Amino acid sequence: MKKIAKIGLLLALTGTLFTSCAADYYVAERPAEPVYVRPVAPYAGAYWVPGEWAWRGNRYVYINGYYARPRPGRVYVQGYWHPVRRGYAWHRGHWR
Repeated sequence: MKKIAKIGLLLALTGTLFTSCAADYYVAERPAEPVYVRPVAPYAGAYWVPGEWAWRGNRYVYINGYYARPRPGRVYVQGYWHPVRRGYAWHRGHWR
């Protein structure tokens, strides 16, 4: 019985840790994507991963895109701004 209680407590603490990491940071208005020149592909078949927004220093900053090797059987889902109660929050892109 004590072992089950310890496992339950561990799971509860782990869940709390991960939910605190998943907080949405929001902005009242979506920032404009900066304009930059996409570099030439470094090799044939390189996939361009578009730039993204990241929360740094209490604000969103833009991180330029980059080339990556395609992942067999997977597609890249581009990040996007989604509306939240107080404005917009960035949903990161990912391989699916």
